[in-house]
Amino acid sequence: MRRPGAAGPGGRRLLLLLPRGALLLLLGVCNALSLEIKVNPKVRAFVGEQALLKCSFRSSSPITESLLVDWTYRPLAGGHMETIFHYRSVPHPTTAGRFKDRIIWVGNVANGDASIAIESPELSDNGTFICSVKNPPDVYHNIPQTVLLVTERGLAFQLSSAALLSILVFLPSALVLVLLLVRMGRKFRLLKEKGKCGYKKSSIEVSDEPEHPDRAGCGGKLKEWCLNCVFLSTFPV
Repeated sequence: MRRPGAAGPGGRRLLLLLPRGALLLLLGVCNALSLEIKVNPKVRAFVGEQALLKCSFRSSSPITESLLVDWTYRPLAGGHMETIFHYRSVPHPTTAGRFKDRIIWVGNVANGDASIAIESPELSDNGTFICSVKNPPDVYHNIPQTVLLVTERGLAFQLSSAALLSILVFLPSALVLVLLLVRMGRKFRLLKEKGKCGYKKSSIEVSDEPEHPDRAGCGGKLKEWCLNCVFLSTFPV
C-alpha cells in the first residue's frame, strides 16, 4: 500500500530527469553565448581604393583547425546572398562572381581576427556583408552585418571645392559690408555733430549744399571777434 504523498516509480524517474533537463538547457544557453562576433556597422570607401571589412570574434573554446570563417554578400538593391570568402586552415577567396580575385584575407584567427579587404571597390559593390565564424563546439553566435558604401572621391573633392568657392565669395562680401557699416557710422556721427561748435563741412558737402551766409556758426563768430580785437588794438578809439 502506497503512503500518501509518496512518489511512484514514474514520479521518481521524472524527478531524476528534471535536473538533467535543466542542466542541458543551461549548457545550451552557455554554448549560445560562448561565441561573439563584432563588426563595423557601416564602412565607407572610395572607388578604386582598398576597402577594409573588419570582423573580430571571441570564443570560449581553444582555436583549432576546425575553425570556419564565411563572408557572405547581398547587393544594396536586394537579392540572394552569395558566399564571397571561405576560410578553413587556409583562405579560399571566391573564384567567380563580382568579387573574383578581389578579396584579400587580412585576418589572424589566432588573435580572433577574421577581417578581409576588397581590392578596387566599385559603386556596384555597395551592399550588406555578413561575417560568420564557427569554432566547434562553439557554433552559435550573433549575426552582425556591415553595410559598405562606395563613393567617388571626386565627388568629395567637388564638395570641398564648392565650400572653398563659397568662402572666397562670402569673405569679400562680408568685408564690403563691414566697410559700408563703418562709413555709415562715421557719417551718422558727423550728422550728430553738425549742429555743434567747430563743425566743418567736407569739400563734397560744400560743393553739394548751398551756402547760407545768415547761418554763422561758432567758428564764424569766433573769427569775427578776433578781427574786431585786432582792429581795436591797431586803431584804438
